[in-house]
Amino acid sequence: MAKRIFDVLAAGSALIVLSPLFLLLALSVGLSSRGGVFYRQTRIGRHGKPFQLLKFRSMYARSDQQGLLTVGADKRITPVGRFLRRYKLDELPQLWNILRGDMSIVGPRPEVPRYVQHYSPEQRKVLSVRPGLTDYASLHYIDEAAVLAQSDNPEKTYLEEILPHKLELGLQYVEKQSLPEDLKIIFQTLRKLVK
Repeated sequence: MAKRIFDVLAAGSALIVLSPLFLLLALSVGLSSRGGVFYRQTRIGRHGKPFQLLKFRSMYARSDQQGLLTVGADKRITPVGRFLRRYKLDELPQLWNILRGDMSIVGPRPEVPRYVQHYSPEQRKVLSVRPGLTDYASLHYIDEAAVLAQSDNPEKTYLEEILPHKLELGLQYVEKQSLPEDLKIIFQTLRKLVK
């Protein structure tokens, strides 16, 4: 209950304080390329319930039809999108997902259904908590696209190496979750983003 209250207060405050930035980013996305300002994608949330994850669109319209993974200097990413992704600003609309109760500020990152179907029964325990905007795996894989760019088969690398490690970190979070731990992860995330 305390975690949910913290999430609502923090996400609500951030949405109010950052509203001028939201407007600026929305205009930048809308004017830089064709397509909507927001990108919606089905992700799997708490207890396996699907929800629509919201982001600022960082790719050219309908680019997701060419694959789910972003690898290196992906040509599908718009110039504005590259900036948004560099500072994780494309993730800011997920504050709305947090207010709605789909997500939490801290928790294992939500995956697409296609990858969740590969979870073992043990790994599915990450679905016992609300997915988050940031977590241990977000910190470890802050530049996941660069890691995948070094692979001959990014999809295989993601499924066999990165995803299992992310889930291991997610399970650690499920075991250790607390408000002090969440605050630690939030501060570590902010520190990494401003580096």
